[in-house]
Amino acid sequence: MSDKADLRLELPLLGLLALLWGSSYLFTKVAVEQIPPLTLVAIRVSGAALFLTIVLALRHEKLPRDGRTWRRLLVQAFVNSIAAWTLLAWGQQHVDAGLASVLNSTSPIFVFLFTALITRHEAVSGRKFAGALIGICGVCLIVGLDALKGLGTQVTGQLACLLGAAFYGVAAIYGKRFSHISATATAAGTMLWATAIIAPAALLIDRPWSLRPEPEAILAALALSILCTGIALLLYFRLMRTIGSLGVASQAYLRAGIGVMLGMLFLGERITPSVALGLFAAILGVALINWPQKKREPPAQADGS
Repeated sequence: MSDKADLRLELPLLGLLALLWGSSYLFTKVAVEQIPPLTLVAIRVSGAALFLTIVLALRHEKLPRDGRTWRRLLVQAFVNSIAAWTLLAWGQQHVDAGLASVLNSTSPIFVFLFTALITRHEAVSGRKFAGALIGICGVCLIVGLDALKGLGTQVTGQLACLLGAAFYGVAAIYGKRFSHISATATAAGTMLWATAIIAPAALLIDRPWSLRPEPEAILAALALSILCTGIALLLYFRLMRTIGSLGVASQAYLRAGIGVMLGMLFLGERITPSVALGLFAAILGVALINWPQKKREPPAQADGS
C-alpha cells in the first residue's frame, strides 16, 4: 500500500469497483439472451476502448509510444480480460452459480500466495492472510454452504473457474508494471489490445450484423461496456497504485454481497442471518487486508557521555 493512500477515499472507491463488477452479472444475464457471448465480449471491450480513448483525450494524456510498454499491455490484456473471462465463462457453464461465485472469489488468496512466495513486490502479513481467509468464508456464507456440496463433481469446470481466478491474481500483480504511465493510458491500452484480438473473432464466428437485439439488450451491453469495464478499469488501475495488488483483489469478497443487495432491492429477496454474517465477514476480510500496518518506531539511541 502506498504511504500516501487515504483509506477514507480509497475504500469507497474499492466499494464502487465491487459494485460495478458485481452488477456486471446482471447486465450480462440480460444481454446474453439476445447477443452471443463472443459478440457481447467484443462489444464490451471495444466500447470500453472507445470510452477510455475519449477520456484520455479529455485529460490531455497520451498512449505510450514504446514497444516494450505495448508488449506488456498485451500481456495484461490477455491475462486479465481474455484468458480470465474465457475460463470463467466456460467454467460457469459446467458449475452451479453459487459454487462458481466462491471459486471466482479466491483471487485474493492467489495474490497473497504469489506475492509471498514469488514476487514479494509488496508487504504481506499474517493479518492480511487472515483477512483473505475470512473474506472467502464470508462469500461461502453469502452464497450458502450448500454450494460447496458440488466440489469434486464437475472437476474440469471447477478447475477452469479456479484458473480464471488465478489469472485475475496474476493480473493484479502484473499491473504494477505500469507505474510509468497513467491509469487511463493503461486501461485504454489493454482494451485496445483486447478489441484487436476479440473483435475479428466475433465478426468471423457470430456474424453480428445479422443480429436484431431488443433495446434492453443493447442498453445492458452498453452498461457492461462503459460502466462495468471502462469506468471500472480506471478505478482498478488507480487502486492498484494506492492500496496494492492484494487490496484491489479484495473487492472480490464484496461482489457476492453486492449481488445479494441488488437482489434485495430489485427482486424483493430477503437477507437471512447467515447472509448477514457473511456480509460482515466479507467486510471484515477487506478491512484486515487493507488496514495500514503501524510503522515501527526507530530504536532510541543512547546518549553518549
